[in-house]
Amino acid sequence: MHDDHEAPRNEGGEVRSGRVETREERADRKWAELLQEVRVTQTGVQILFAFLLAVAFTPHFQSLGHVDRSIYVVTVLLGAAATGALIAPVSLHRIVTGRRLKPETVDWASRFTVAGLVLLLCTVASALLLILRVVVADATALWLAAAALIWFATCWFVPAAWLFHRSRREG
Repeated sequence: MHDDHEAPRNEGGEVRSGRVETREERADRKWAELLQEVRVTQTGVQILFAFLLAVAFTPHFQSLGHVDRSIYVVTVLLGAAATGALIAPVSLHRIVTGRRLKPETVDWASRFTVAGLVLLLCTVASALLLILRVVVADATALWLAAAALIWFATCWFVPAAWLFHRSRREG
């Protein structure tokens, strides 16, 4: 009988060290996981991007100074770049579907997703800087936006980097 705390074994009784998947099965699983992740981030970036686009048409926008308008332009461009990177996996998949390139597609889609997350991080920080400059002193806005940037980077990337480093050290 198999104990729940015992490591899984193959037919020869040897301890297995992970999933038993073909290259294609692994690509299918990773693709499904990636799509779920991208759905979450796409929704967030699209809402933020729509908000940013609407800001230019508000009455208060005309009173923004040169620095704030420059921050706005950078923020919109970052939002557009994040949107592009986070939608890229879908178009990549659609274009190469049926050509037996799923593992390569998953690798590229993963790269686009990470790039999209970095761009989303920059978009959020830049948007916060713009908004905070309207409501608090410029120096305070810069410090608060930097703190938010550090917080997001800590939440989004530091645990993954730590786990990756730990797994490489143990493996």
